Amino acid sequence: MSMAVGSGGGAKSDINVTPLIDVLLVLLIIFMVITPLTPHGLDALAPQPPTDKTPPPPDQDRTVVIVIDKDGSVKLNQEPISWSGLGPRLEDVFKTRAERVVFVKGDPSLEYRTVAQAIDIAKGAGIDKVGLMTPQVEAGH
Repeated sequence: MSMAVGSGGGAKSDINVTPLIDVLLVLLIIFMVITPLTPHGLDALAPQPPTDKTPPPPDQDRTVVIVIDKDGSVKLNQEPISWSGLGPRLEDVFKTRAERVVFVKGDPSLEYRTVAQAIDIAKGAGIDKVGLMTPQVEAGH
């Protein structure tokens, strides 16, 4: 190791790193304190097994399907119903159900506005999700 002894008499241009290290340590401490306080994600609720072994009532385990025939007649789960009675009947069916899902199946020869009218009635009855039944969905593909 060599050491320069008083030669040259000029100004030194070395940086003083002591304040820089002090600032770095303060920032390190701040980030160490803040890190545990940040949220790590969303709370998820895992499905719980049912407490009792009784099966659900038969009207709650069925899928609700609105079928529109060629002539424009409407059926709710194979039960004929009028267009004006569809909304109140849907509200009545979904009054006690937690999952509000209904499927609409229209005849292929119908115009889409007839199917859209059924979707609009279902949305007006407070249905969250409305699905369209296609031949592929019906076949299970």
